[in-house]
Amino acid sequence: MKEVGRVRVLVFSKTAGYRHDSIPAGIRAIRELGSGHGFDVTATEDAAELPASCDAVVFLSTSGEVLDAARKAAFESYVEGGGGYVGIHAAADTEHGWPWYGQLVGARFRTHPAIQQARFVTEDGTHPATAHLPPVWTRTDELYDFRANPRGRVRVLQSLDEASYLGGGMGADHPITWCHPQGRGRAFYTGLGHTTESYADPAFQALLLGAIRYAAGVLPTDGG
Repeated sequence: MKEVGRVRVLVFSKTAGYRHDSIPAGIRAIRELGSGHGFDVTATEDAAELPASCDAVVFLSTSGEVLDAARKAAFESYVEGGGGYVGIHAAADTEHGWPWYGQLVGARFRTHPAIQQARFVTEDGTHPATAHLPPVWTRTDELYDFRANPRGRVRVLQSLDEASYLGGGMGADHPITWCHPQGRGRAFYTGLGHTTESYADPAFQALLLGAIRYAAGVLPTDGG
């Protein structure tokens, strides 16, 4: 495991599809987490800087096809060789034609209903990203449905209670936040983070902090 003070994080927010207004707030929140918890944060939309010399790369609501063949090969090598990946929200709506990325993110975005309040069920309270959360966390966000359920291929940390909102399309089993090993690296994804307000929420900030620490290898790879 690495010492927290030596962690370097690259936030990548390039978009080739829908662009979220919350991206600047997300960058600001991750920078503030770095300042408060002793890790360095660099933000970029230049794919040539990916993956650079860092311990974790955060795909912050990226969208569409954002990497050329050379960057894809470099990023895959980085993660498989021990690097960390954190995907936030529209990271699941990125690089739909790249099979390896689909495995990395865990599931691909399909659709979503209107932004509304919902209940988020904490399935795993031992992971550092979710240990601070109550058994049921009620909050407002854009609630993604995915093309396939990732359960069985990932460690599910949170799921959505579809009975608590309108328009859910995955049924009784709706994972929304998860993690898994990828080669010698670590991958984390959360479907939360559409709204600008999310990034001012201390509970969501703590989720991001745990995700980054896990992906960067500061914590045991099983997240316990």
